[in-house]
Amino acid sequence: MEKIRMNTPLVEIDGDEMTRILWKMIKDELLLPFVDLKTEYYDLGLPHRDETDDRVTIDAANAIKRYGVGVKCATITPNAARVKEYDLKDMYRSPNGTLRAILDGTVFRTPILVNGIEPCVSNWKSAITIARHAYGDVYKNTEAVIPSAGTAYLVFEAEDGTVTKQEIFAFRGPGVLQGMYNTDSSIFSFARSCFAYALSVRQDLWFSAKDTISKKYDGRFKEIFEDVYENEYKEKFKEAGITYFYTLIDDAVARIMKSEGGIVWACKNYDGDVFSDMLSSAFGSLAMMTSVLVSPDGYYEYEAAHGTVQRHYYKYLAGEETSTNSVATIFAWTGALRKRGELDGIKELEGFADRLENAVKDTIESGIMTGDLIRITSLKETTKVNSLEFIQAVRRTLEASF
Repeated sequence: MEKIRMNTPLVEIDGDEMTRILWKMIKDELLLPFVDLKTEYYDLGLPHRDETDDRVTIDAANAIKRYGVGVKCATITPNAARVKEYDLKDMYRSPNGTLRAILDGTVFRTPILVNGIEPCVSNWKSAITIARHAYGDVYKNTEAVIPSAGTAYLVFEAEDGTVTKQEIFAFRGPGVLQGMYNTDSSIFSFARSCFAYALSVRQDLWFSAKDTISKKYDGRFKEIFEDVYENEYKEKFKEAGITYFYTLIDDAVARIMKSEGGIVWACKNYDGDVFSDMLSSAFGSLAMMTSVLVSPDGYYEYEAAHGTVQRHYYKYLAGEETSTNSVATIFAWTGALRKRGELDGIKELEGFADRLENAVKDTIESGIMTGDLIRITSLKETTKVNSLEFIQAVRRTLEASF
């Protein structure tokens, strides 16, 4: 078959460890034979981030602003051990956090459902989408180690020179301190993205935070969501037959266990990070979840919702066989290709994305799958394959579909 042509490049953001290995396999086996792939490439692997003093992450975000669509491999957010392992100049911030801060918007994460992989929670009949705020909070915090006794204050100096000062805590000895922020404009964007998405999929929207404890910080989120709902979406939701409600985060966790699914659950940044992993694991595997950052300015960044699979990478380096699930990374590519096709009016590219996703599902449902799924599948006849063998099996299924 003739390769599908692209008009506008995707922003391709490479990453680290085992997912970087899978990235190349996916391109070689599932994309390049079928698509005349056009990308603008950025290497966010930790060594290159260190070489550029992390400027490459900012460049990648600005490229997504230029082209509208990006696709990202999983990357390392270094801790002290990683700084030593990679001999880094600095303990760089989360690249995802940097991208989200520049692009703004909301991250929507939805489990990938296939027959034979049933949710751990038996009453979940439909997928639950996590809508994660993608700006500020702990991911852009300022923190310090307090070396001795003393008093910490929260100080704000307004543009007119007015200063307000509140005591945070009087330390009697060493400790730690953290400050974080958010903005009304970002929270409004988050709320509007969530209401628009829920309306587009005609699913109920929940928003949860902890305004009983964080009365001003979380309380502001609650107020803005209520404002957007009452003034912009109440009648639209009523016409669509869907509902919105706010509840405390601990109550939402209890409710979600009794839910049948089929809802959009909006969470603040950290809550969304935690509960998207919980949901992906409960629905099957961390590697069975789509993730897309949707910016209010019309930018889209697709990625896998999981990490770099460090343990498998060390096995790979040692020459051992790995059986690493590449589904979420494949779906990051299909999501980006589908959106590129939609924005550029290339139906063949949209159709290819659908065809590749169906090939992935059909391959798993035929019993061919990686080790993480073998352990939880209800299918009786299965074949465990290694990382490359799974991708090659998907290619055979894809080729047979043309």
